[in-house]
Amino acid sequence: MASNLTLRQLRYFVAVAQTGQFSLAAMQENVSQSTISNAVMAIEDELGVRLFERLPQGVSVTPEGQDFLRHAHHILESVRDAVASPRFKERSLSGTVRIAASYTVLGYFLVDLMARFRASYPDVVIELLDLNRLDIEAAVLAGDVDIGMVILSNVQKLGRFGHAVLVRSRRQLWVAPSHPLAQVRTPSLADIARYPYLLLTADEGEQSALAYWRSMGHEPRIFMRTGSIEALRGLVGHGFGVTILSDMIYRPWSLEGKRIEARPVLDAIPHMDAGMLWRRGAVFSDAAEAFQQFLIQSFGI
Repeated sequence: MASNLTLRQLRYFVAVAQTGQFSLAAMQENVSQSTISNAVMAIEDELGVRLFERLPQGVSVTPEGQDFLRHAHHILESVRDAVASPRFKERSLSGTVRIAASYTVLGYFLVDLMARFRASYPDVVIELLDLNRLDIEAAVLAGDVDIGMVILSNVQKLGRFGHAVLVRSRRQLWVAPSHPLAQVRTPSLADIARYPYLLLTADEGEQSALAYWRSMGHEPRIFMRTGSIEALRGLVGHGFGVTILSDMIYRPWSLEGKRIEARPVLDAIPHMDAGMLWRRGAVFSDAAEAFQQFLIQSFGI
């Protein structure tokens, strides 16, 4: 594999090949369609070949794509085997791993990974706490939990911890198709500031959003603050306002079935990094080490 391709990109490529559609692959992987498209384009640019023929109703794999698909399957299966059969697997790993996770990571990233880990290590007990970031940091430093799962870009003095970035998620504008900004290919913050803005407060969303707005000399016209992502989706879908959020939590419809579109923002909005923390110098149990290595080998950036 080329040095600057990631396992996540390979997984997204395989999902497109298996489903025959970028949209279905995005639903399967629980990411935005643009995330899938960008991953495939990055691989095509790296290899210098077209992996798919774009058709009116989906895609078909090119001969070069079929060849690369065999390699991608082999790479992903080799990683799964390596993760499923480390040294601690030799003696039927058991024990407990203590994890604390914040709202966004728990709701949109961690549960599926826990299920996959449990499939490889059914005798490991996972103790899971739902905490805010500051409490997670304190619990990690005190040794009350083995691993904290947080939005790393919110952590102050990250060097206090061992850490690994697992998701680097682009932030984009969310907008209803009927909204005037939906007609702008890459709206700027100045464009967005003209319209009512919906501010997500969960996981320090308000602080991080206002920080980059103000650093670029703009202020959003806040229509509503909410800690409910589903309420926010509904408000965007019905055209009450717009918001800027990460691809990790994007879904192109609200609970009521209203369409939500994503648009890249012209200004350089910082990405959202999510990942894990652990106490520097901590001596992990075999169970905790297995969980840490499972995440790093599968998703580490």
